[in-house]
Amino acid sequence: MRIKEHPILTFEAKEEIQFYYNGERIVGYRGDTIASALHAAGVKKLSESIHQQRPRGFYCAIGNCASCNMEVNGVPNVRTCITPLEANMDVRQQVGKGRVR
Repeated sequence: MRIKEHPILTFEAKEEIQFYYNGERIVGYRGDTIASALHAAGVKKLSESIHQQRPRGFYCAIGNCASCNMEVNGVPNVRTCITPLEANMDVRQQVGKGRVR
C-alpha cells in the first residue's frame, strides 16, 4: 500500500526501479528502501525468528532490530529497512542466521 493522494501533502512522481524478491519481479521507486518497496508491494513477512520461526515484519525502520534481515545479492543479514533500493537487486527471504553463498 502506498499513499498516492493526501489533502495536504503532494507526492512527485519518481523513477520506477525493478528488482527481484524470491525470484519474482517487483517494482519499487527511487528513494525507497528495500523493506518499504516490499511493504508497498504487499510483502508483510520479511523474516522469521531464528528459534521458533515466527513471522517478522517491518518493525523499527531505523536498523536497530533484526526483523528485516534478508539476503541481498547473496549477502546475508542485510538490514533492508535502511538499505536503499537499487535496480535488479536479488532480494531473498533469509532462513535462520543466513548463509554466505
